Amino acid sequence: MGRDKALLEVGGMPLWQRQRDLLSAAGSGEIFLSVRPSQNWARDAHGYSGVVYDAMPLCGPLMGITAALEQATHAWLAVLAIDLPALPARWFRELQPLCAPRMGAVGRRGDRFEPLAAIYPREFRWLAWDAIGRSEFALQPLLRLAAERGLLRVREISDTEAEWFANWNEPANAPGSRVRS
Repeated sequence: MGRDKALLEVGGMPLWQRQRDLLSAAGSGEIFLSVRPSQNWARDAHGYSGVVYDAMPLCGPLMGITAALEQATHAWLAVLAIDLPALPARWFRELQPLCAPRMGAVGRRGDRFEPLAAIYPREFRWLAWDAIGRSEFALQPLLRLAAERGLLRVREISDTEAEWFANWNEPANAPGSRVRS
């Protein structure tokens, strides 16, 4: 991307703040900000229950999810990527009824899960730590395993909902950027 996605703005609001407000509107009572230690702007970000840092850099989002699960005091952890600006709070409100004791919920389109717009049960951390111990940081196989073991209930993502999951991983997808043809 070439710049910190969390600082990109939607409607004059930085993404870190937008996503925090979305989780709050969806009913989250405890919201963590997961960042790299080098993201100095996070020191001034307010409205979070805490900031979690990746314990092992370069391991992808699995480390942030695991760190938040370790700090969470609730039975479930809603995870939302900073770069999903079209995702509505409604998504999490629809996932919540699918959760049960020791079971969270995740969306899937085809054979691909949406691991960064999901609700994880605290018990997911044991699978996560096991994968980290084997240096297996990919979320797709881990979520398949979690679903097979009854830790995640899968909700299919409809064609109309698919646009909610468009991310800003490239400058051409970010606001104010031009797509070259």
